[in-house]
Amino acid sequence: MTEIVLVSGPELITYADELAALLVETVDGGSSVGFLAPLDRDVAAAWWRERAGAVDAGHLQVWIARDAERPAGTIGLVRAPLPNARHRAEVAKLMVRPSARGQGLGRSLLAAAERSAAEAGVTLLVLDTESGSPAERLYRSAGWAECGSIPDYASDPAGFLKPTTLYYKAVGSAQRAPDRPASPSTSSQATPFG
Repeated sequence: MTEIVLVSGPELITYADELAALLVETVDGGSSVGFLAPLDRDVAAAWWRERAGAVDAGHLQVWIARDAERPAGTIGLVRAPLPNARHRAEVAKLMVRPSARGQGLGRSLLAAAERSAAEAGVTLLVLDTESGSPAERLYRSAGWAECGSIPDYASDPAGFLKPTTLYYKAVGSAQRAPDRPASPSTSSQATPFG
């Protein structure tokens, strides 16, 4: 039985070597997740360990799908850092071990991230994926809307430039800030980017 758990920064460090194996297997399988093949397992483990600080700071959430032997999948949710963007987050690094695919694990990981985002007040999720990849079927069937494609956006693991498709999904319920009257001391001043 597979269990999906949200991990802390220290737990992420504990799982780094096993997640490195998943990342290497994903890249070797041709999935475009930001790395080129061949990916050194030590480099992959270091990359995971470097994420622990962002997890502890609340900028990143990472879920791991654990089976009896090892992590079978993972997903991340990256919170937007700027004040005008705190209503949105980016889904990142959805990976499922090839031997565990086709069992609904990707959908379960995606649902966990979506649910957590909505509970935290996030109302808009975004992601990108290689155009034409199997992941696009998952996102479309999970209610994500395509909003465009960018040619030659990123290299696949073999180093060939590929297009990327952008997706979004509304979650939770949007809340607008109450209208505030302009302050007399600032309303007539020019802004540096105005």
